[in-house]
Amino acid sequence: MQKIALFGQPATGKTTLAKWLSTELGYPHTDLDGLLFTPDGPLPLEEFRRQAAEVAQHDEWIVEGNFSKLADVVWHRADVLVWLDFPLILVLYRIVRRSLSQLAGHEDSAQARQLTWRKAFFVRRSLLRTAIRKYRRNRPRYAQQVDETADLGVQVIRLRSPREVRRWKTEMRKGPAESRSQGTARHTTGP
Repeated sequence: MQKIALFGQPATGKTTLAKWLSTELGYPHTDLDGLLFTPDGPLPLEEFRRQAAEVAQHDEWIVEGNFSKLADVVWHRADVLVWLDFPLILVLYRIVRRSLSQLAGHEDSAQARQLTWRKAFFVRRSLLRTAIRKYRRNRPRYAQQVDETADLGVQVIRLRSPREVRRWKTEMRKGPAESRSQGTARHTTGP
């Protein structure tokens, strides 16, 4: 397992898990948001795809982000695709908790500096409404794209709760051979 692509809904812990994997395995970590959003604004799609493909050409990497439109340049080049597929209620709880922390000034990030109460909770395109809309719209598409990726020989690991993430991390610490022999990292489909 040298090339790991990681994705999931907002607030599922993608960045936290990717950073942990990077430290644990010693592989470089790339956040696709960091590639896409430049000080001059978002990259054009073709440039974004080119830069993501460049990262995925290396022998060892961890790439995280919700850009299934890059499946052919990232997911299909991975050894392992990790899908953090948490229940909607947990995603919403985590978005509220993170937004409140950011609004209280406990986090200094570009997103936190731009966040307002209205943007977080009260406008038509608030973080909460957007999360619900994307969850309902994207999840079936993700399942189809994950199946296509698995058909190409990429191992897919679908983690449906923080408990499953913790269990998988414990198995990773034991080493790849022992984790495979226990059979816990597997591809599952369906909602």
